[in-house]
Amino acid sequence: MKTIQKFILGQKDRMTQIFDENGVAVPVTAINIDKNIITALKEADKDGYSAVQVASVEKKDYKVNKAQKGQFGGKGYKFVKEFRTDNTEYKVGDEIEITSFEEGDILEITSVSKGKGFQGGVKRHGFKGGRRSHGNKHAEREVGSIGATGPQRVFKGLRSTGRMGSDIITVKNLTLVKIDTENNRVFVKGAIAGKPGTLVELKTVSYPTKK
Repeated sequence: MKTIQKFILGQKDRMTQIFDENGVAVPVTAINIDKNIITALKEADKDGYSAVQVASVEKKDYKVNKAQKGQFGGKGYKFVKEFRTDNTEYKVGDEIEITSFEEGDILEITSVSKGKGFQGGVKRHGFKGGRRSHGNKHAEREVGSIGATGPQRVFKGLRSTGRMGSDIITVKNLTLVKIDTENNRVFVKGAIAGKPGTLVELKTVSYPTKK
């Protein structure tokens, strides 16, 4: 089972490029890091599992309901996430700093991909579609026959039209290229899922060695 070592919440900004010490352009994704506050600790004896609850991006007072004010001591947060970890050095009210990470760290990043709404089979699954000639009329991008002669029903799990996007995507082995403490942002090599402003979970994870 994997072990989460370091973690923090951020928001995706945009993709850009920076140059390393050899003058090589590195494609990176900029992630803005707001203040991360530990709001609760989950214990295995009491809650059944060990975790640290982290909140980020404080809401304006008129947007906070009574339940959130009661839970967070009169405050409210836009993002609240739990990280399953056995690390006991954290306390409620502590702030997770961006400096807890180091340049060169290998990250595992989780975010929600862009929502694309209801899409057809050609865009959603890469279907070929019908021919563009020989009497084909208004059927170039149709899915085609999905029935089965024997069972006379549609099998479960069949690829077809439907909602596309808004999926939870985790990308592993991303390198933390640069930490900008002045502007509270980090630059990660490569692309991550989501649109600008999407919540991003950054983690350093260790996996058990195979014997």
